[in-house]
Amino acid sequence: MPFLVREGLFFGNITDAAQTLTSPSNSSGITHILSLLSSASISFFSDWKPDIKIPTEEIKKVYVGEIDGEGKRSLSPEKLFYSLEMAGVDLKLKRMAVPLRDTEDEDLLDYLDICLDFIDEGRKEGGVLVHCFAGVSRSAAIVTAYLMRTEKKSQEGHSYKQGEKVDSSIFEKDPGLRPESNAAEVTTKMEKPNTVYRCKKCRRIVAMPENVVSHTAGEGESSFGWQKRKSGNPYNRYGEVECTSMFVEPLKWMTTVEEGALEGKLTCVKCDARLGYFNWAGIQCSCGSWITPAFQIHKNKVDISKELP
Repeated sequence: MPFLVREGLFFGNITDAAQTLTSPSNSSGITHILSLLSSASISFFSDWKPDIKIPTEEIKKVYVGEIDGEGKRSLSPEKLFYSLEMAGVDLKLKRMAVPLRDTEDEDLLDYLDICLDFIDEGRKEGGVLVHCFAGVSRSAAIVTAYLMRTEKKSQEGHSYKQGEKVDSSIFEKDPGLRPESNAAEVTTKMEKPNTVYRCKKCRRIVAMPENVVSHTAGEGESSFGWQKRKSGNPYNRYGEVECTSMFVEPLKWMTTVEEGALEGKLTCVKCDARLGYFNWAGIQCSCGSWITPAFQIHKNKVDISKELP
């Protein structure tokens, strides 16, 4: 089952793509598929599983090559840039395939613009599934780039380099450093109480409602189907409906984040109690939605209190 990242944007692996392409009914609303595989050919699916047969109708193929002496670009089948086709049992799905190898030296920037434009098109017309083979690296990189562009997260992406301090300008102020309320000094009893999130262990304020990053709920347990194992996998969260965590902006008390770690624990700056986890590449919420970048605080580690300003 593909992960719902944002409305109309799904993220998955080759199994998710194959199921979407071969299903006579498409309840998820997916109308476009972006395939990031070492081979752009639809036969790649048949090579992977010989019993899969996917009807296709070619729309366009684009090749790139060297410019010759007359200023003409040579077209070489070995240098396919992308292919575009209608695919699926009723030829109703629009599929763009970009031949990307799963290697460290592959340059995603060559293909970035056409991929992001295709995602935009897919979301406007219905929904788009972005997938690679395992649903881990290539598709995650493209989805992350899309979120950085559309949600103005580029500053965070450019500021981060592993092992280097992150530019402090991306961090919001520490809500725990604001003056604490003193009931004896409150003169206006009718003021509306503020909501604050406090560390359950030491009561320090760690977040305010304005620090919380909202997200569209995913499809719950079904979003974790590909990670299930028979031996009690921790990702098997059957029966959960409400999100067990909240996601916040990077805050100035998150010293581990500022020091340049890619991922790690979020601990209370006062008592060192573990509050959650962060990962620049993203974390999947218990509801199934994927949050990128993710600064996660477990709800069972904080108390919600109301107090006068």
